[in-house]
Amino acid sequence: MARPPFLARLAAGAAVYAAEEARKLPGAVVKLPMTALSSTAQNAMHLQQFITSLAIKGDTALSRWTDQPVEQPEWATFDDDEPTTSNTTPGRFALYSMPPTAATAPVNGSDRSTVAEPAVAERIDYASLTLAQLRARLPDISAPELAELLAYEEVTLARAPFVTMLTNRIATATAT
Repeated sequence: MARPPFLARLAAGAAVYAAEEARKLPGAVVKLPMTALSSTAQNAMHLQQFITSLAIKGDTALSRWTDQPVEQPEWATFDDDEPTTSNTTPGRFALYSMPPTAATAPVNGSDRSTVAEPAVAERIDYASLTLAQLRARLPDISAPELAELLAYEEVTLARAPFVTMLTNRIATATAT
């Protein structure tokens, strides 16, 4: 069978395309107002962004000649800008994120300066560890060394979360 000429095939394809698009027309008419509104809003936003970028470039160019400091609005405050007071508490997660502070009062009736730091504490730099950092190092410490750390913690700082964590880890290490 011979193929129809190209122009005939092109005309038939155009007719089928027109029929398919005509079937889609009722759905497209319903969507048309929303599509028009969203396109208008999008174009308006692009225009605003372009105008703002031009203003920023103008500020940068003019600041070279005016030598005016960059203004910071009154409402733009940051945590670093606020004055700190001496009675502020570090927060509820302080034990997890802050290294221990050296206190001078004796705990359990002993003087901290006379308590010898165990070798394991020196090896892992126990004095500067946060609770999270200690938790990460616990799997590498043996049960006897954990007992030494627990005894050292109870005599020195006696921080409840540290004591609890060391006690639980000792129970887990000796149970296996």
